Amino acid sequence: MTDRVVKQASDVKLIVFACEAGMGSSLMGANQLKKMIKKAKLDVNVVHAPVTQLTEAADVVVTHQSLAAAAKTAAPGAAIVPFMLFMNDPAVKGVVEALKKGEAIESKL
Repeated sequence: MTDRVVKQASDVKLIVFACEAGMGSSLMGANQLKKMIKKAKLDVNVVHAPVTQLTEAADVVVTHQSLAAAAKTAAPGAAIVPFMLFMNDPAVKGVVEALKKGEAIESKL
């Protein structure tokens, strides 16, 4: 059994930027991701939520690496993309680039 989850770009409709509980830097990161998605003219919804409130509706979950395991538990069907930096992290930019190119998003756990 594997934890590998792959979401084809055409199937990604909801990205959740998941945080621990606060609204500070993670909310700024979520807003940055929304702007990147809009600029790329992608038909993808981006929302911000605590990792404890993730649902099966999420196609991709972008979260700090310290929360990746909790995100996987809460949304096992989603591709989990952990990052280290709340702003300008290459992992977050990689999600947008992959979607623009029509490439799949794969869990990075």
